[in-house]
Amino acid sequence: MKKSILTVFSAFLLAGVLQAQAQNTAAADPLDQLLQKVKRSMSEESAFNRKREQEFLQRRNEQRQLLAKARKELAAEELRSDRLKKEYDDNERELAKLETTLQERQGNLGEMFGVVRQVAGDAKSQFESSIVTSEIPGRTKFLSELAQSKALPSIKQLRQLWFEIQREITEQAKVVRYNTEVMGKDGRINKGVQVTRVGVFNAVSGGKFLQWNSQMIGRDEGILVELARQPDERFRTMAAALEKLTSGFTGFPADPTRGVILSLVVQSPSVEERVRQGKEIGYVIIVVGIIGVLIVLWRYLALTLVQMKVKSQLKNPDQPREDNPLGRVMKVYYDDPEVDVDALELKLDEAIMRETPALERGLSMVKIIYVVAPLLGLLGTVTGMIETFQQITLFGTGDPKMMAGGISAALVTTMLGLFVAIPMTFLHAILVNKSNHLLHLLEEQSAGIVAQQAEKHDAGVH
Repeated sequence: MKKSILTVFSAFLLAGVLQAQAQNTAAADPLDQLLQKVKRSMSEESAFNRKREQEFLQRRNEQRQLLAKARKELAAEELRSDRLKKEYDDNERELAKLETTLQERQGNLGEMFGVVRQVAGDAKSQFESSIVTSEIPGRTKFLSELAQSKALPSIKQLRQLWFEIQREITEQAKVVRYNTEVMGKDGRINKGVQVTRVGVFNAVSGGKFLQWNSQMIGRDEGILVELARQPDERFRTMAAALEKLTSGFTGFPADPTRGVILSLVVQSPSVEERVRQGKEIGYVIIVVGIIGVLIVLWRYLALTLVQMKVKSQLKNPDQPREDNPLGRVMKVYYDDPEVDVDALELKLDEAIMRETPALERGLSMVKIIYVVAPLLGLLGTVTGMIETFQQITLFGTGDPKMMAGGISAALVTTMLGLFVAIPMTFLHAILVNKSNHLLHLLEEQSAGIVAQQAEKHDAGVH
């Protein structure tokens, strides 16, 4: 069809060209040339079209071959799929048959397998939280594999499980020194640190208590961690003594709860922290107590010195001195030995009354302190209870620890008040007794002087 179209088009074109050439010129040579060009063009076009037709036919044959090949492969894969599906179904039936046979043949071994897995799991949990693991690392891996295994345990595995459990029991009764990793307060891991382990209860290093952290992030097993806050000095001293001990026995605090009691002990507030809980009123009570102690010391030393001088004066009654109360009282008589008995008695009473304030100086202040101290403590308790009830109003009673902490802080002031008042009461009694003893001595000597003067007067009358 394309050829006919080209032929018709060429004919029209040739007719137009001939007509144009006939109108313009009558020469014959140019027409022949044009005709030759049209022929060549028609020949080239025909050859190009034939080439394109051959290429199209060739590609169509290739597509048919590819299609036939794909259909063949699809049929083969469908056959393979049917074969694999049949094999899968046969394997499923065979597997179910084998599992049934396995269960029938296992018998009591199946129950033993379950017990072994349970025991291995329990032992793994216990070993992970045991301090012994810091000395014997890697033992929980075997227990983890045994607890998760789906196959019957072998005799070797059963013996290994028995050995690990027996070793844990044996290590509970040992005090062992070994080197291991320890995490310090700053979070750094120190390797090769010498540790002393007391059974499964405590571990110490360098006089400091360690705690086993079995849930350390980034580690398969736990690590010994130095307590951020250590127990009291007496416990640390016992730990240092244990580390230096090479033989024999020594006292050491053991924590049967594997760290629970130790963590609670280190959380208990120290004396300084308890004092801080008393806040301003607590500090006032302490200052009052210190003032009371200073007054007691001052008066005790003063009365002791006076007592020594009075005893020295008793050894020389005929030589009264002005440096002690007894000498000053006796000097009243020696200044006027001829005075009347009644007048002498009055003068001696007056002299004793002059000495009394000096001997009783400071006692009233001590008495005020041991009376005021518990009142200050009660004031601090009331103030603390008011703050506690305010917290309850704001946050409710959902957290008992919060209320207990507030009440504990409130009672600290009462404790401080009693701590000051009770010793002050005894000290005040001691000072009063000492002062009364001196006053009684003055009165006794005064009565003796009066009696002596009365005898002289009676003798002179007769």
